[in-house]
Amino acid sequence: MPVSSPYRLVDIDHALHTILAHSPLLPVESVSLAAALGRVLAADVAAPVNVPPFPAAAKDGYAVIAADTSRRRQVLGEQMAGRVGDLTVVPGAAVQITTGAAIPPGADAVIMVEQTTPQGDWVEIESAVAAGNEIRPVGEDIAAGEALLPAGATLGPAEIGLLAAVGLAQAPVYRRPRVAILSTGDELREPGEALLPGQIYDSNRFSLAAAVAQAGGAPAPVGIAIDSSAALGQALLAALADHDALLTSGGVSMGKLDLLKPILEAHGQVHFGRVMMKPGKPVTFATVQGKPIFALPGFPVSALVSFELFVRPALRQMQGDRGWRRPRLQVTLAHDLEHDAHRTEYQRAAIYVEAGRFLARSTGHQGSGRLLSMVGANALLELPPGSGHLSAGSVVSALLLQAIGD
Repeated sequence: MPVSSPYRLVDIDHALHTILAHSPLLPVESVSLAAALGRVLAADVAAPVNVPPFPAAAKDGYAVIAADTSRRRQVLGEQMAGRVGDLTVVPGAAVQITTGAAIPPGADAVIMVEQTTPQGDWVEIESAVAAGNEIRPVGEDIAAGEALLPAGATLGPAEIGLLAAVGLAQAPVYRRPRVAILSTGDELREPGEALLPGQIYDSNRFSLAAAVAQAGGAPAPVGIAIDSSAALGQALLAALADHDALLTSGGVSMGKLDLLKPILEAHGQVHFGRVMMKPGKPVTFATVQGKPIFALPGFPVSALVSFELFVRPALRQMQGDRGWRRPRLQVTLAHDLEHDAHRTEYQRAAIYVEAGRFLARSTGHQGSGRLLSMVGANALLELPPGSGHLSAGSVVSALLLQAIGD
């Protein structure tokens, strides 16, 4: 009799919904703007001040009274950005002013320096201007009390600059998920070490740590665990003690040394142990001590594809990101493709624009161990079960991993 798994095959949507239901929002902390890049706001932010907080010159020139018809005016002094002098503009007079400087009392317009002719302590005005000319009124950019950013917004350069512009030095954000990363397998060695017969280098710990960091998490690689139930159980519990989630790779298939699923059952609850997808069918999700554990397959591509579909959404949700979904678009195949006829298959591809269409080209051999198929891929083609063959010109759905180049 063939060996069968005790875990039923679940579909991809069921797996994702299960994971998100067990990926709790993390606590809120306050961070400096210097440490805020990529963090997710935990509260709505409104402007505490006006920007600008005073009427300010929009150009270099002279502050004048618009209704004054004097062509030649006495220059009373200069008003520089960041400095406010004891100057009041009266008819027949002007104050030299720089961009960003406060408008002196009495003035209601600025005439650009290009429309004037300086004459020592006097200036000749070349043209008339209307009241308000080249003056930025109070609150022109941002009004006090105006809603700036909603909770759930991811802070990028513009958002961080906006917070600084209204004088906020700290941002309330959700804590980054601390993710332990554990590789399993007697065959694994550290990069840089000499390989003995039957051994391979551990790549998953490094690629998954990079993926966690890219998803906004705080990766914590905790090493390699040997194929021993006792060693694996001990490593699992030790990793959970100081972290919010655990990623493992390897040990989840149906071989003699695939020990993780029984260990997870012994210490917590396995919510699913197989997903109807390729690559990544044996991906397993469990909770132990209320914390999510993602037990990913050992093949490097299977691990990264599983991370993209299941782990990244969970990590983004845990840090409050409401817009974690990757964009999807319809693309046209540039060549024939063979795919799995029984499971949804995620093939790595490069998407590009040609003649106004999004075209997709495979990155080559799609083996689960061939990391080169991930290199240069900016999308995963989502190929549903069916005939197993797609002809060039077929339109399929693509999950975008990166921006599409010109």
